[in-house]
Amino acid sequence: MKRGSIAIVGAAESTDMGVIKNLSQTGIHCDAALNALNDAGLKASDIDGVACAGEYPVNLAFQLGITPKWLDGTYSGGCSFMLHVRHAAAAIDAGLCSTVLITHGESGKSRIGYYMGQNLAPTGTIGQFEMPYAPFTPPNLFTIPVLRYMKQYGLTHEQLATVSVIQREWAAHNPRATFKDPITVDDVLGSRMIAYPFRLLQCCLVTDGGGALILTKAERAKDFPTKPVYILGTGESCETPLISQMEDFTTSKAFRVSGKLAFESAGISHADVDHMMAYDAFAHLPIYALEDLGFVPRGEAGAFIAERNTAPGGKLPVNTNGGGLSYMHSGMYGMYALQESVRQMRGVAPAQVPDARISVCHGVGGFFGASGTIVMGNERPD
Repeated sequence: MKRGSIAIVGAAESTDMGVIKNLSQTGIHCDAALNALNDAGLKASDIDGVACAGEYPVNLAFQLGITPKWLDGTYSGGCSFMLHVRHAAAAIDAGLCSTVLITHGESGKSRIGYYMGQNLAPTGTIGQFEMPYAPFTPPNLFTIPVLRYMKQYGLTHEQLATVSVIQREWAAHNPRATFKDPITVDDVLGSRMIAYPFRLLQCCLVTDGGGALILTKAERAKDFPTKPVYILGTGESCETPLISQMEDFTTSKAFRVSGKLAFESAGISHADVDHMMAYDAFAHLPIYALEDLGFVPRGEAGAFIAERNTAPGGKLPVNTNGGGLSYMHSGMYGMYALQESVRQMRGVAPAQVPDARISVCHGVGGFFGASGTIVMGNERPD
């Protein structure tokens, strides 16, 4: 795929977020899909490609009353939607379809029609080989790498707490954020312990919600009512479904591979990046993303964040919607990160970064199991 040859021409989240008791998980998918179609000025019949995770694309197509000629049901946890963007761009470029709808809907809070990934089921990989030893929830599992990182690089509890503090600052600008009230490092460290070293304010929210994107060829962008956002580069990878089997607890191999692929295909350097979304189910994930994508040297991301480089007014704004820690997190967060990158590139984000031209959107699937990275721009390359 030539960089900039595919554009996002529709983007929207579900009408409601937080607690949605009047829709099933499938209903949230459809709600988000209809909102994205409205954003792009399209009808469901204009869609000939469908991708989703946590829902069968066949079911979604049936609900929308369409017969697409391309489907993608890739399920790789929270970064599935980054992978969908990459796959859809390749499919459009290859002529397999022309207009792709990517949807997400999840009843993470209400649990209405909720789907649990097979890997977490008792017969899945984690269910067989890690759950019997007690670390069976995300906070338990994610403690394993971060404790090694803290020991090896000297990351302090205060630096880890600063991730939550700064993301709450971004959330204060976002009317749709779940939590907006300011918090301090002391507030974070004084919140209830969940699984050492994670305290309550260092763990993601649990909400209902969804979102959808529409992709097509960039040459068609002028036909749509909204400002197009161009796909400049993409990457994806995986390492292991078992967090206990990571090659190195202080770095994600999947992050490094997907990030490198995205930067190389986009033809950009780190200095070109104006904005970043780093999946933050827990406070340590942006630290790993900053290092594994090459923005800062190993072991220095905690200090980088504590020095307010990622905060409002900082040199690399990160998670400007408030992230999974303060904005929303229905279980698979990647779609919401993509939505914020699109808003930033359109110039319509509540906490808009001035003159932002390039955004990197990076996601994780499972517990450092998979990764997807998308580079977006608001200008089509020559």
